Amino acid sequence: MATGRKSGVPGRRRALAVVAIVVVALLLVIAVAFLVKDARYLVVGLIGLALAAGGGWVMVTERNPRRLIGLVVLLLGTVVLAVAIVRVVEESRRPVLWVAIVVALLGLAAASARWALAPSLDAFDQPPADQRWRPQHPVLICNPWSGGGKVEKFGLIERAKELGVETVLLDHGLDLEQLARDAIARGADCLGMAGGDGSQALVASIAIEHDLPFVCVSAGTRNHFALDLGLDREDPRHSMDAFHDAVERRIDYATVGDRLFVNNVSLGIYATIVQQDSYRDAKVETSKELLPELLSKQAEPFDLQFTTPDGVAVDGAFLIMVSNNPYVLGPSLDVSQRRSVSTGKLGVFAVSTATAAGAAALMARSAVGLRSRDPNWHEFTTDSFEVSSRSGTAFAGVDGEALEMPTPLVFRIHPGGLRVLVPESNIEIAAKRGARKVSLGALFSVARGHEPSGQGRLTA
Repeated sequence: MATGRKSGVPGRRRALAVVAIVVVALLLVIAVAFLVKDARYLVVGLIGLALAAGGGWVMVTERNPRRLIGLVVLLLGTVVLAVAIVRVVEESRRPVLWVAIVVALLGLAAASARWALAPSLDAFDQPPADQRWRPQHPVLICNPWSGGGKVEKFGLIERAKELGVETVLLDHGLDLEQLARDAIARGADCLGMAGGDGSQALVASIAIEHDLPFVCVSAGTRNHFALDLGLDREDPRHSMDAFHDAVERRIDYATVGDRLFVNNVSLGIYATIVQQDSYRDAKVETSKELLPELLSKQAEPFDLQFTTPDGVAVDGAFLIMVSNNPYVLGPSLDVSQRRSVSTGKLGVFAVSTATAAGAAALMARSAVGLRSRDPNWHEFTTDSFEVSSRSGTAFAGVDGEALEMPTPLVFRIHPGGLRVLVPESNIEIAAKRGARKVSLGALFSVARGHEPSGQGRLTA
C-alpha cells in the first residue's frame, strides 16, 4: 500500500467503489423508509444502547450497592434494545424478506468496499524471489514462563532445532538485553523473541540498533503485536516459519523518550493500576478493586497535561493512550486492534472527565455514535506528541510494562524503521487487515481515481 494520494486506480477498483457507495445509499433509503413508518423504535433502540453502555461502566467502576444498580441498568438497556429491533422487523410486511434483502445488501456493500480499498490482493500471493529471505545464523530468545509456558507447550525449542535456529533461554537472573547483544556478538544475522509484547519490543530495539531483521513468535499471554501483524496467535509454531522461508516487511515503531514500544503507552488510571504488584496475577480483580477509588469524588485529579493538534490545552486527563499506529477502538483495549502498523502516525486518545458519572455519560454517548462530540473525549493522529506533569514524573504502562518515567514524555513515530520477517502467507493477511478500514471518504477517493489518504504501506 502507498501513503498519500496517487492517480491511476484501476477501473475495476473504481467500479467496485461506486457499487459500494450506491448500495450504502440504498441501505440508507431503506432505513429511512422504516423510520418514517415508525421512528419511535429508533429512539427506543438508541436509549437502550445508551443505558447498556452507561450501566456497564457504572458496574465496573463503582462499588456495591451501586455496582448492582449498574448491572440492572445494563440488563435493562440490553432488553430495551432487543425489543426495539424485534418490533421493527415484526411490524413490517414480509419481515423475513426484508431481513434477507438487508443482509444481502450489507454483504454486497462490505465485499465491494473491501475489494475497492485493497490494492490488488492477488499481487501478494507469490512474492518475487528477491523478496524472500532466509537468515544464515538466526537466534531465538525464549521466555519459558511467558504465556503460561507456551515455549514448552508448543515445543518451540524442538521446532527451532528442526529449522536450524539457535535458541537462548531467558532464565531467572539473566538480562534480556544482554542476551540479545551476546547473540549478535556471536554472529546472529536475525533476532527472534518468543515471549510477551514487552520482551518483543526490547529485542526489536536491539535488532533496529544493528539493522537486523526481527521475528515475532507469539508466545505471550495476549500477543497484541502478533495480532496486529496478522500472525497466528493460537499456535506460535506457525510464526516460526519466518526463520525458514520468509518475506521481509518494513513496519513502524514508536518511542517514548529513548524507549521503544511496538503497541502502546498508557498513562493515568490504567498505568496506575498496572503498578500494583497484584495486577500481573489478578488483572480483573485488581482493576475492580481500584477503579471505584481512583474515580471517586474524593480522588485527586491525575497530574497529566497535553495540547491537541488543534491547540486545545487539556489538564487532568484520567486516561491517555498513545499507540504505534491508531487503534480501531472496541468495547475494551483488549479487543481493540490496529488495521495497519505502517501508517506513519501515532494514534492518541484521551478522556479528561474527572468523575465516574462523567465517564459513564461518555460511555453512553460513545455507544450511540456521539463519542467524538463529547468535550471530554480527545482522539487524533500525529507524528509526535508530548505529555507533561507538574510533579516531573508519571506512571506509564509501556507495552504492558509498569514504569515510572520523567516528564515531559515525548512520543515519536518512526515510519518503516523495523525490519520484520514473516511467513509468506502473512503478506496477503496483512493486506486484507488493512482493507477492513472502510469509510465513505476512502470509497469516494477511489471512485474518483485516487488512493485514499492515510492508508498504510505494505512493503514486502
